[in-house]
Order: sequence, then structure tokens, then C-alpha cells
Amino acid sequence: MTQKKTKLLVIGGPTGSGKSELALRLAEEVGAEIVNADSMQIYRGLDIGTAKPAPEEMARVPHHLIDIVAPDQDFTASDFRREASAAIEDIDRRGKKAIVVGGTGLYLRALLEGLLDSPTGDPELRRQFDDVSGEELLRRLAEVDPETAARLHPNDRVRLVRALEVYTQTGRPISAFRAAHGFSGDHYRALKLAITVERTELYRRIDARVERMLEKGLVEEVRELLAQGYSRELKSMRSIGYKEMTSYLADEMTLDEAVTLIKRDSRRYAKRQMTWFGRENDIYWLEYPAAFASILGHVIEFFG
Repeated sequence: MTQKKTKLLVIGGPTGSGKSELALRLAEEVGAEIVNADSMQIYRGLDIGTAKPAPEEMARVPHHLIDIVAPDQDFTASDFRREASAAIEDIDRRGKKAIVVGGTGLYLRALLEGLLDSPTGDPELRRQFDDVSGEELLRRLAEVDPETAARLHPNDRVRLVRALEVYTQTGRPISAFRAAHGFSGDHYRALKLAITVERTELYRRIDARVERMLEKGLVEEVRELLAQGYSRELKSMRSIGYKEMTSYLADEMTLDEAVTLIKRDSRRYAKRQMTWFGRENDIYWLEYPAAFASILGHVIEFFG
């Protein structure tokens, strides 16, 4: 007997596009709970710089996987998959619907498709490819893993280097690990949505959001984290917004310079997110808030 798959609404897209607001509105309309898939909102104390939902928003709809680890704790995509799966199972058992929302594409992929049982990254080995052109990387990959090479573009350095790294470490092409990977699609039936925003408007929203973070007390938040003993070298403290503010507080740059860098790096991150989600399969790009009524209709039909 085939096990019934749990239905999930998954909302992705670039930072500043309105994912959290959309998820909140949809959750209230269909009686759902929200599972966070933002790799920075998992950290306690990193509130303003991560645009974490406000307490009153979390009071309106139950949220999961927010504030679950300290800033100095490691939390991987594998950890996310485990914790998110447990939260979704709990939500489903109570007869509620689950909405997974966040811009960390790797988290969403880990949840929906699982993780390849391939070796962990080797920074030293990866550095050997730093000065190799994308065309040459693709040529080398085609010699040892033509299946993977056929799917990649010379500009996709991250995946090219990862594929060559795996082959160098194991003597096996990453396509072989992928072929042996049988998780995909086993547990969930997902409706994947992403918010599309015209680039100029998205960048305007990002700049405005950074200004709001400053008004809400981002400088004071970072100062307090440092006072609690959290090193500026932690992964959490190296994230956008925090690394620039620690540099400002160390008198390495002015506040204006720090803010300019936060805006710039946020825009670059949004661009990378759009590229990531643009490569995902079966994802529907919709405008928000303009198309909210249409989005709601799709969601009601999906869960119905």
C-alpha cells in the first residue's frame, strides 16, 4: 500500500521579496503553521539583521525552527532536514497544514530531495580550482563525468568545482552518487512558489529594509552579541548585516560605509537567490502582493 504523501506549501525567492508576509497571510487564510527555512533566523539573538518575524506576527500564526540554536552552534542542511521533518510531521499529525518559507535554497532542497551521501567539502582541494576558467572546469568535468557536465554551464563554478572535488576525492563521478540517491519525492507532495519582483523594485525594497533595520537598532543588537562573548568570526556573525556592523564597531569603517556594504551585499545575495531558484524544477513564479488573490486560490485548491 502506497503511503500518502504530506502536502507542503513551499515559498522561496530572494531576500526582501515579501516571503514572510505572504506566508503569514496564507497561513491565516488556510489554517496553516509556518516552518522557517532561513539559515540565519534559526539563531537566537540575531533578530533585526535577519528580518525575523516580530513577536506579534508569531503570535498570530505558530512558527517553527526560529530561535532554536545559539549563535556559536553549528547547524547544517542535514540538521535542518531532520528538524523540519519532525516539525512537519507534528503539524500534520495535529491536522494542520504546513507552509515552509525561506530563502535558503539548500535547506529547501535538503528537505524535499534529501542530501547526497557524498564526501564533505575540502577547502584546500577546492582552492586548486580558483584560477581555472569556467570553460576549463567544464572541459575537465566532461572527461570524468559527462552526465553532470551536460547539465552545467561554464558560469556555474560552484557546481563545477563541487563535481570535480567529489571525483578527485573518491574517483567516482557525482552523478553516480546522485543515481544512488533514492530519497527524492518520497515524503512530500509540494507546491513550490517563488515571488518575482522587478529587479529595480527589489533593490529599492532591500535598501529600504536595511534602513529600517538601522532604525530598529541593528547596531545595538550586534554590540550586545559581541558583549555576550560571541566572536565576530562565527558563521552567524559573518552573515550579511552582522559582519559589516562588527567592522564598524571595531572602528574599521564608518557607519555609512557599513550600511552601503550591507545594501550592496544584500542585493548580490538576492541575485544569487534568483539564480538558484530559477534553476529549480516545478516552481511557480508569482507577483506579490499584486497576485495575492490568485496565489490564495492556487493554495486553497492545492490543500483542498
